[in-house]
Amino acid sequence: MKLLSNKDILVFEIDQAKGKPRDVKKKSSGINNNCPFCDTANLTNIIDQKGDMIWLENKFKTLKDTNKTIVIESHDHEGDISNYSVEKNQEVFNYIYECWNKMIQSKKYESVLMYKNFGPMSGGSLRHPHFQIIGLDKVDGYKHIESENFTGMDVFNSKHINVNISEKPVMGFVEFNVVINNPKYIDDLAEFTRVTVKYVLDDFYGGKFDSYNIFFYRENEKIICKVTARYVVSPYFVGYRLSQRDGDKQVRGIADVLLQRFRENVHSKEIE
Repeated sequence: MKLLSNKDILVFEIDQAKGKPRDVKKKSSGINNNCPFCDTANLTNIIDQKGDMIWLENKFKTLKDTNKTIVIESHDHEGDISNYSVEKNQEVFNYIYECWNKMIQSKKYESVLMYKNFGPMSGGSLRHPHFQIIGLDKVDGYKHIESENFTGMDVFNSKHINVNISEKPVMGFVEFNVVINNPKYIDDLAEFTRVTVKYVLDDFYGGKFDSYNIFFYRENEKIICKVTARYVVSPYFVGYRLSQRDGDKQVRGIADVLLQRFRENVHSKEIE
């Protein structure tokens, strides 16, 4: 067992969160005048921009010894992976990978995390679609993650891509892993993730979930995208770090439905 030390703990600085906007629970349509990501004319500390995608420094430096950055995915306040076109979603995935890789290749950080919050249970504060890319100065954010967290019951498998449901999830209960064996297949990563996210929001357990997270990992040449439906965290995990997962029969049923969604909705030669 890899024990935690003080070096593994991220320190939250509450004073830096003063004035941080929050609209994740509000229903809205179109441009939101209270959303800082809609007000592109007044954005500051922009690192890079491509079309309506903007990479910038996070104004609220709430974690000590980190470089927090954000990628705004779209000008559409109500945009999301689940409702983007195939082309738009692939554009987003290629761009966020490019930004993430730049921070990794800079060699400035102990590790670089990339993830997405969506919905009121996800830990996010703003509805406007965005990814977080965070350089950790002193902490290895992947220290307690193992290869076995990315394997499980296969949903779909081909030469270049694998989609499975974790048998050993990081937190639980059902975690979907979309794995490509080389970054050149990032379009397929985007497409299979798009349909997986849409399944989580529309079909998973009768469409009861309105929140999800996406976490990105690198393992040699592999790029892994873990999609996790979000709910109240299990007390077993909070108190004991004991993950739970659904039983094999239930997972097999989930896998079968998701595979059918891939066959119906995925635009990729891999599914042909």
